[in-house]
Amino acid sequence: MATLARPQQGRMIGGVCAGLARRFGTTPTTMRVLFLASCLLPGPQFLLYLALWVLLPEESEAGRRSAW
Repeated sequence: MATLARPQQGRMIGGVCAGLARRFGTTPTTMRVLFLASCLLPGPQFLLYLALWVLLPEESEAGRRSAW
């Protein structure tokens, strides 16, 4: 299973959905559709997306950390 990081390629906005898709073995389109569908429900979806955008490392940074 891949590490949870925002990839350099395949991202649309911040790479959060692409990173989650890579981590859980699905397509980024599936994650984006699930995120958009979840926005129809009440909850902090946008805040969670923004938090993951800030907290998840980019793919190159995650690779450097695991090399130590």
